[in-house]
Amino acid sequence: MSVLANLTLVFVAGFITALATGLGALPFFFIDDVSDRLQVGLWGLASGIMVSASLFGLVLEGAAEADGRGDLLLMGVGLLAGVVLVVVANRIISDHHFDPKEYEEADFSKLMLILGILTVHSFPEGVAVGVSFAELGFETGTAVTVGPFLVPVLAVFMTVAISIHNIPEGLAISIPLRAMDVPNWRMVWWAVFSSLPQPVGAVIAFYFVRIAREFLPAGFGFAAGAMVFLVVSEFIPEALDRGAGLPGKGYRELGTGLAVGVAVMVPLALI
Repeated sequence: MSVLANLTLVFVAGFITALATGLGALPFFFIDDVSDRLQVGLWGLASGIMVSASLFGLVLEGAAEADGRGDLLLMGVGLLAGVVLVVVANRIISDHHFDPKEYEEADFSKLMLILGILTVHSFPEGVAVGVSFAELGFETGTAVTVGPFLVPVLAVFMTVAISIHNIPEGLAISIPLRAMDVPNWRMVWWAVFSSLPQPVGAVIAFYFVRIAREFLPAGFGFAAGAMVFLVVSEFIPEALDRGAGLPGKGYRELGTGLAVGVAVMVPLALI
């Protein structure tokens, strides 16, 4: 299979995760508001999925790829680099804070700034997808046939996990747009727009680990570290903020969502 065909498949997988963000706007086709209880539960679900995918997918795969203590150290460096990326991304985003409402009001230059910020924010998810395709076309490990492609099961798992994780993000973007009476299909578009950097990140990460396979453990570690830290620094605080006015401050809804996310994804990760 040609390099171009492989890159195209990885891009399509990343684009599927971006399209999934648009699903977060779909509730507004049927209802006018989404309860805080449901929002907290969805953030918990996304958190459980991401932690499971990171620990039982990326970290285990990275450890399996590591041949010795040096490679494990390389994976550890990758984990730390992923955390640093999220910290830097949060610093950049806090310095250039914008509200999703600005999507509708922005001119071209402002949209480019927004897209640049979103690139920093969405890059870890794209990297996770791209790295998971590292064994694409190789008859190693567990794989499934998708048309002419031999796709690693890990790649299918990560694509599904990131897609589900993107739905609450799409919902969070759509809520302020709904308050502006933005048409439903435009909300879907802006939700997808927020994740468009993911297929680009997926292609870059895939190409890098294919030409520098000795850094594959670091790639797995990088994606896992970034995503777990995203959960700790963004998803859970967002859930608790949404649940502040609920009985128990939303901890029950958050815990339930986390448990469901783990229960769904761990068996799939261990197949």
